[in-house]
Amino acid sequence: MDKESDFLPITTRAFLYLSGTPFKALATGEFIEEQIFNWTYTDEQRAKAVFAEKNPDKRNPYGGLPQLRLLTYQMPDELVSIASGGEFDEFDLNAFFEASGEGKKAQFKHKSDVQKWLDIIRGQYAPKSHEHLKTGTKPPFPYSDDRLLPYLQHSFWFLPNVAACQAMANLLEERHNTFWHDYTVLVVAGMQAGIGLNALRPVRQAIGSGFDSKTITLSCGKLTTGVTVPQWSSIMMLRNLKSPETYFQAAFRVQSPWSIKNPNGDNPNEELILKPVCFVFDFAPTRALRQLSDYGIGLAPGEANPETAVRELVSFLPVLAYDGAHMTQIDAGGILDIAMSGTTGTLLARKWESPLLVNVDNDTLRRILENEEAMQAVERIEGWRALGDNIIETIVNKAEKIKNLKNKAKEEKLSAKERKELSEEEREFKSKRKLVQEKLIKFATRIPAFMYLTDFRENTLKDVITKIEPDLFRVVTGLTVQDFHLLVKLRVFNTEQMNQAVFAFRRYEDASLRYTGIESHEGLTRYGLYDTVISVEEHRTFN
Repeated sequence: MDKESDFLPITTRAFLYLSGTPFKALATGEFIEEQIFNWTYTDEQRAKAVFAEKNPDKRNPYGGLPQLRLLTYQMPDELVSIASGGEFDEFDLNAFFEASGEGKKAQFKHKSDVQKWLDIIRGQYAPKSHEHLKTGTKPPFPYSDDRLLPYLQHSFWFLPNVAACQAMANLLEERHNTFWHDYTVLVVAGMQAGIGLNALRPVRQAIGSGFDSKTITLSCGKLTTGVTVPQWSSIMMLRNLKSPETYFQAAFRVQSPWSIKNPNGDNPNEELILKPVCFVFDFAPTRALRQLSDYGIGLAPGEANPETAVRELVSFLPVLAYDGAHMTQIDAGGILDIAMSGTTGTLLARKWESPLLVNVDNDTLRRILENEEAMQAVERIEGWRALGDNIIETIVNKAEKIKNLKNKAKEEKLSAKERKELSEEEREFKSKRKLVQEKLIKFATRIPAFMYLTDFRENTLKDVITKIEPDLFRVVTGLTVQDFHLLVKLRVFNTEQMNQAVFAFRRYEDASLRYTGIESHEGLTRYGLYDTVISVEEHRTFN
């Protein structure tokens, strides 16, 4: 971010950064609110639905963009038991698909169990088949359900490493696995697979038009970004992925449109859509739903209620979960419950270290600068004076200077001295603003203490701080209640993000206690978040 001018020999008013999954950049505070413009999967699918409703007789410009669906599967206990671990004692995909060896000698450590998994996804696992006969139901396993099979004609399997990819190819080729012999299996992993377009070429050759071929592409990272293969209609998530950025970058490989325009040659407005939907299959449900909830919340940073953010996403990205007996659709509340069940208090505490909690854009800093009481308040924040005298004024002045130099650059070419000055001013401006951001975040990390130190569940955290525990607040943070009120009023702190952080804590705490048979607060009618309250009925409606 700081050195574009070092490798781009141009003077420009601005840089435009494009990303399909910008969570890392947003989470680290590289961009502030006024610099972020979104057009997300949710926006796209909403536009498709609205256009279809308003123009039923017209070609929908969004019609070719398939709806993504997530199906999760709880594996049988005998498989989970051999590969459970990690922070949340979940089904460990990396351990389950662990492999060693190279090429034709590559083999899974738990080969017989991986074979059982292959039988499961075909609906041919004997113990489960017996159960299905007893219940009279057969869950939609990927390669056994007639409704899913058309979308598995060309699929992408995302595995932990090169050895796992090669071991899977070897297992699928074995004589007894006759079902899989109908598929061309492509190993796109390791040095021999090539780089960039070289790795993609054999995949496209094997797929051809996509109508008369059947392929499975095995990869541990190649072709998961910046690649479009229209015929890919499903992805198997067979590895642990910790960030929603990586997870959905891979998932959206299968969301590329596949359609034929003017199929009969007589109507340029006609479009034959070959892939109306696409699928993500995941075999570690808790981890998958945690990724989904983080993704939904990340798409709506201004939404106070996380459940609303997730509900908006799942209205266009349906989630179905197989629990070992039944396949059911899960709503936003259920997703958050499952996602939070594997969350630790430590992870929730990290929500209070996010740059999204504070606003350090020029307008906010100017509001502080123009308010003497606000200036006195921030100077009482621990460590603030170490930033130097008049740091906010310095940042605001530098922003104005940078603006003037860039305006001048529009009219005439800047001299070498002026270009160097502009570069140095921008670098110092960003550095100082980052320091201010860090001090404000450090202050914000003191606030969660009031969730633990008080038992006033029906009150908002803001009321707990300012009305019930004002003296304690000053001891913990160094600011008076009046100071804090003023900074909140000036939008120095992002109350929507604070609501999300409190909501996550409340839900996690209650789910944990309920699991042990304890009702945390009997007779509770409302849940207090940071500065808003939701009813218990509203909270539970989504469950």
